[in-house]
This record gives sequence, structure tokens and C-alpha cells, in this order.
Amino acid sequence: MEEILTIHDLHRQGLTVQAIARRTGLDRKTVAKYLGRGLEPPAYGPRAPRIGLLEPYHDYWRQRLVAYPELSSTRLLREIREFG
Repeated sequence: MEEILTIHDLHRQGLTVQAIARRTGLDRKTVAKYLGRGLEPPAYGPRAPRIGLLEPYHDYWRQRLVAYPELSSTRLLREIREFG
């Protein structure tokens, strides 16, 4: 929030977006965004959980490991690439 106040204060003093960006070390697009938003702090929400690349094959590799515990991860990946 302090950064936003600094940006607005510098803008009121007559500095351009580029001058504010140089002085604060922020990107000019970030400075412009904060000036356009006003004094409202940025709202960060929770991120959606990401699905792993191997998640669709979870049941397959679990069954393979139960049947053959000595299988290497390299072998399982090769099987998934060939047959998946």
C-alpha cells in the first residue's frame, strides 16, 4: 500500500509515468495500472489448483506399481507415452 501512495504522490507532483517507473524501479505498465486503479490495493485471490501432467494416468501407474513394485519411473513414463 505504501508503494501505491508513493506512486500517487509522485504523480501529483507532476512526474510522468516513465519518471515514476524509473524512480520506483517498477515497470511503467505497473505504474500506469496503479494510477488507473486509484488508491485501491491490489486484490490477490486464491489460485485455482493446477492439475499435474501425470494426473490422468494416476490410476494406471498405481496399478502397475502394485503389480510390479520394481518398475522404474522411466519405464512407467515410457509406457504412458507409448500407450497413453
